[in-house]
Amino acid sequence: MFSQALTVRVDSIARHLETVFLFTKNDVRTTLIPVTIFALSVAPKYDTTHAWHAPLWIWFHLLQFNIANQIQDPEEDRKNKPSRPIPAGRISVDSAADMRWVMIPVCLLLSLWHGTQALLASTIFAALTIWYNELHGDKMGLSKNVLTAILGGCLEVGATVAAGPHNSCIDKAGALAVTLSSTVFATTLHAQDFKDEEGDRLTGRRTLPTIFPKAARFSMMFGIPLWSYGLSCIWRIDALSTTAFVVYGAFVGTRFVMYNTVGADKQSCKFYSLWYALAHLLPGYWRFFYGV
Repeated sequence: MFSQALTVRVDSIARHLETVFLFTKNDVRTTLIPVTIFALSVAPKYDTTHAWHAPLWIWFHLLQFNIANQIQDPEEDRKNKPSRPIPAGRISVDSAADMRWVMIPVCLLLSLWHGTQALLASTIFAALTIWYNELHGDKMGLSKNVLTAILGGCLEVGATVAAGPHNSCIDKAGALAVTLSSTVFATTLHAQDFKDEEGDRLTGRRTLPTIFPKAARFSMMFGIPLWSYGLSCIWRIDALSTTAFVVYGAFVGTRFVMYNTVGADKQSCKFYSLWYALAHLLPGYWRFFYGV
């Protein structure tokens, strides 16, 4: 009897943990891994014993954002993303909404332990999450790009601080890295919108690919290799690595123009995610070879 009850309890806990993870599953490749790489590369006083704090801090904030996002239009998810927790019937909208508001103080308390900069990043992140979701800042292409870029910058600041010793701060090189990363993201993140273009048109969501379909694709072809070269120069990358990064950037950008099916856009988005992750390594290169 006891062992049977214990098995049921363990299964229930495992199911709840899986449900929580499913809220953030799609952001592991696009956000969690790249921002963790960035934090470990940029942290001025890297502490190996605190390395796991960075992905933990990122994941809690991603959970806050994704729950807020996924309770907005569960009917749309039921049609386009049925594997998400709410349309899959793993959790109700009301229960998810309760979790959404609980996550704010949880994230703030976690950030308070890491110091002032992490707390400030978490506070701004919470405010912009409300703007993006409850105030529908994601409905316009330009505001979506800007908001998402600033949200990404908050993740980078908090994770970088979390990766260092207790109550550490970002230095000037780290601040430059966050600024550049946010700008790159703001001008290229619509790479993630091409695969959803048809669904966005049906729901009336205005993204750059739906507003300027051709211009948005050509911006990839020119923007990604130009950013590849510019970032390599700023972070003083060697000639061979710069050439390889620019060539790969040109390959990624050109794919968006040459192949425009949904399947091709999904594959191009994966190549873009790798490019974005590689870009996050560049400040670490500078830190290793030129930083004091």
